[in-house]
Amino acid sequence: MFSRLPMYQRQGSTAFKKDLTNIRAFCEHLGNPHLSFQSIHVAGTNGKGSSSHMISSVLQTAGYKTGLYTSPHLKDFRERIRIDGKPVDQQWVVGFIENHKKFLEDQGLSFFELTVGMAFQYFADQKVDIAVVEVGLGGRLDSTNILNPLISVITNIGLDHTQFLGETHEEIAFEKGGIIKPNTPVVVGEYQKNVMPVFEEIAAPLNAPIFVAAHLVKGPCKTDLLGSYQQKNCKTTIQSLRLLRDLNFDITDHHISEGLQHVASNTGLKGRWQLLGSRPKIVCDTAHNREGLEIVMEQLSKETYEHLHMVLGVVNDKDLSTILSIFPQEATYYFCKPDIPRGLDADDLRVRAEKFNLKGNVYNSVMEALDSATQKATSNDFIYIGGSTFVVAELDL
Repeated sequence: MFSRLPMYQRQGSTAFKKDLTNIRAFCEHLGNPHLSFQSIHVAGTNGKGSSSHMISSVLQTAGYKTGLYTSPHLKDFRERIRIDGKPVDQQWVVGFIENHKKFLEDQGLSFFELTVGMAFQYFADQKVDIAVVEVGLGGRLDSTNILNPLISVITNIGLDHTQFLGETHEEIAFEKGGIIKPNTPVVVGEYQKNVMPVFEEIAAPLNAPIFVAAHLVKGPCKTDLLGSYQQKNCKTTIQSLRLLRDLNFDITDHHISEGLQHVASNTGLKGRWQLLGSRPKIVCDTAHNREGLEIVMEQLSKETYEHLHMVLGVVNDKDLSTILSIFPQEATYYFCKPDIPRGLDADDLRVRAEKFNLKGNVYNSVMEALDSATQKATSNDFIYIGGSTFVVAELDL
């Protein structure tokens, strides 16, 4: 499956299809499983994964059999498709591919198209009460966008995947706003003045009311997810759950409180400002675009330490000029390449980082870089590991 189907995470743009023809044909072949369960559809540049896990955790806490589809995975393909936090059974996956292998090859499906259809079939087979489905990339032409959800969620808009989605915030907002459906409420996580008119222009003729979580949910939220940026995702989650409550879902304030405080254990979420060690303090985070990394670097600036060690790797289709400028110059860097074809060569990263006065050595792997950082760090130092989801994926989480 991994080797034979075009996979964006591995090879980049050549695997990306801006078209819903394949997924519609596949779901038609499967008997349209996506029509047999209720759903929440979650898009956005940053926070869509965390928000999806948060919503799922609360729904589980409230007693609903909850499907969760997210991407990419960190360790195991089965992480992408969960019910009540439990990954899809391996034998079910094998059987599904065997049963539909001829169609997959004849139709020329991408890896992502396969996984979306697989998730929808699994949720239908297992008769979930509701599924939380995270958009893969964009929204309007993402394979998940054949759903007719109860609620559409857009966390925020930032400049990422610009080669596919557009060069401006407004162009990207148009693509992500493509998940807005007729007569379906929309939760917008953050108020961004430049993109709000884009959402309003899409939503108005569809009679889709917009609810801005940042304006409607007050005060700090308690959650087991440690990053300060999770406060924005908490508000997005709470507003989404309030709308579900309006649709007669039995979700109490206690369910919301408990669900938000047990996201990691309920859903298996990893890699979001995740603490891996204490002396020295070691934290990893999957943030990989400017907006996400700015928030993480702000969090990092609030930490107390004697010296900062940065284990850093990226993929080769990032505009490094937009992200390297926000990394701290006073740190020691350990440059590495995530172990995927899209990974940027560590020597190239070092050369480009030096232009921003980020200095350090090159290592043959993520783990070699981390081992070196751990050996050099004192107990009062801080080690950060990130730059790409695929760097975090190589850690022992």
